[in-house]
Amino acid sequence: MKIFYAIQATGNGHISRAMELLPYLQKFGTVDIFLSGANSTLPLNAPVKYRSKGLSLFYTCDGKLNYKKIIGGISPFRVMKEMRDLPVEKYDLVINDFECITALACARKKVPSVNFGHQASFLSDKTPRPAKPNKTGEWILQNYARATNYIGLHFENYDDFIFSPVIKEEILKAEATNDGHITVYLPSYCDKQLIDLLKPFKDHRFEVFSRQAVTPYTVDHMNFRPVDAKDFNRSLISCHGIVCGAGFETPAEALYLKKKMIAIPIQGQYEQQCNAAALKKIGVTTLDKLDDDFTDTFNNWVSDPNTPTVQYRYSTEAIINILMYRCTDLKSPLDIPYPDLIFN
Repeated sequence: MKIFYAIQATGNGHISRAMELLPYLQKFGTVDIFLSGANSTLPLNAPVKYRSKGLSLFYTCDGKLNYKKIIGGISPFRVMKEMRDLPVEKYDLVINDFECITALACARKKVPSVNFGHQASFLSDKTPRPAKPNKTGEWILQNYARATNYIGLHFENYDDFIFSPVIKEEILKAEATNDGHITVYLPSYCDKQLIDLLKPFKDHRFEVFSRQAVTPYTVDHMNFRPVDAKDFNRSLISCHGIVCGAGFETPAEALYLKKKMIAIPIQGQYEQQCNAAALKKIGVTTLDKLDDDFTDTFNNWVSDPNTPTVQYRYSTEAIINILMYRCTDLKSPLDIPYPDLIFN
């Protein structure tokens, strides 16, 4: 089987998930990767056959999307050319992790595809939304990467096509500890803003993973570090709690490790606002933005002994097997070995 795997590189979560999925996909055939986007900081440690600037997200220094820079990076002529040239018709299976050029190419050439990933879960109206849904945000989630099949991932199984998050092997095998520090990963904020935010909390140690830091440096009780997968995993596994954006992979791993969390969605990014609504229902502390309420929220949160937890049901291998069963001609249980679906 020839598999085309389109990976959105607008953030580190898609890259992280892809690295976990590849070994299981490769059991079913050869996998050619299309990497789209230009602002992830993690490397994809696998051969990339097709590459595009795609649509990249950029941020200001105060937790907002940088619309001017985002729009400036869009080239409709380039997108149309790449759509025409992308040879999706040569593959037996097209897997699309929320990537628009692949979706357009499949629609133009009438090639079936599966939208696989977190964003696919928003095809269900059972998936949590904020109190005031955003019409533009809803339209993007529904139409940005249209496909013929959908396999969604979310914090909980809200619908029959929505499954557990893909958790990195290193996290799955880890024994969580508490070394006392607070891990901070807020890539939509710059270092100066984070220093001003965390400076008053002198009784706590912070390990801050920064999109600006090239080498580690320390300011008082704040240790700033470049984004590195192994270093971040170490910090998360051993932290007292984490302050992070309301993305998907990092909050999911924090929930799996039973870590305390404050989740803050990027302003203007509707998907993260939806994620924050889902996390709030689970019992996670959420904030709309970093403001004057952060001091009281942090002090109450850090001393609260309660930690929300979620039971993830499906293993990564099980999710890939289900994808193959539902979205390919492999219809017999004998064709697809089902492992134990329940995490031990």
